[in-house]
Amino acid sequence: MLLSELDYELPEELIAQRPTEDRVASRLLYSRASGPLLDHRFSDLPKLLAEPVLFVANDTKVIPARLFGQKASGGKVEMLLIEKKEAATSETPYRERWLAMLRSSRAPKPGTVLSFGALEATVLGREEALFDLELRTDGRLPSAVIAEQGEIPLPPYIERDVEEDDADRYQTVFAEEEGAVAAPTAGLHFSNELIEELRSQGHRFAQVTLHVGPGTFRPVKVENLDEHPMHEERYIVSSECADAIAQARAEGRRVLAIGTTVVRTLESAALEDGLVRVGEGRTRLFIKPPYRPKVVDHLITNFHLPKSTLLALVMALRGTERVRETYAHAVRERYRFFSYGDAMLLTDLRFPS
Repeated sequence: MLLSELDYELPEELIAQRPTEDRVASRLLYSRASGPLLDHRFSDLPKLLAEPVLFVANDTKVIPARLFGQKASGGKVEMLLIEKKEAATSETPYRERWLAMLRSSRAPKPGTVLSFGALEATVLGREEALFDLELRTDGRLPSAVIAEQGEIPLPPYIERDVEEDDADRYQTVFAEEEGAVAAPTAGLHFSNELIEELRSQGHRFAQVTLHVGPGTFRPVKVENLDEHPMHEERYIVSSECADAIAQARAEGRRVLAIGTTVVRTLESAALEDGLVRVGEGRTRLFIKPPYRPKVVDHLITNFHLPKSTLLALVMALRGTERVRETYAHAVRERYRFFSYGDAMLLTDLRFPS
């Protein structure tokens, strides 16, 4: 597949800068394998699913990973925490080791000490584009200082300052496991009330964990997608989730992934019979056409950036031309795009209608 095949025209004013007032008030575009495209609200989801399914959500939680500080020289520096390499221990309760992105006038060299208020970071080295840092605090747990001084790292296309509501609205109702620097945005449309309504209709829910990294926003810079170095993300599939999928398969119940991160997790852990392995892993799986999913039957997802790996994933599951048609409809009907935008429902991915 070529990068140019992932391009589309998007008016800038359709990039959502804020969430809807009510989570379930966002719009939902129902795109089947064929037939008319149907415009709905997300609150209509229960009536769009003819039979009970197994919803699988990502329970990762976005951390306040962006901090602002300075060098000893007084120069400004911005830090985006990416992944914890070593946690604090009883012997070193006020020290942690992290991989992070740093933005400053010049890249800090090993040995450089950076100040972020009550948090001090020493540069130990680099791992490709990331800095290896030792974080030290003033006698408090590093997590407490980060929570106090950090801010939610909104995506770069949201062109405004972080607001008080973002701390809640850029988290899904499934969020439990801290570790993401970006939200699994398909889950942002669910409310606890909607989940209870779905459960009352016989739908079931399971959870995986995939800590979304900044690579989800990394632009593709090569024309041939086979040459793109896919970013790596950490995931966990619990025995409870694996058992739920096994039971769903035995009952003939379809599996609905809430977001592309769930697709990547389940397909990375997939066995040939449509079941999944239990355990932790790291994935660089790049789902692009042609691809036949082993586990996922239905998908709820937001509208993704042009020339992105996430758009390639959706095209792999639904079909390139059908996705182009769907996106053209969304632009024409003024849907809201990207993280705080609207969603679409794709059904029968493994069993085309």
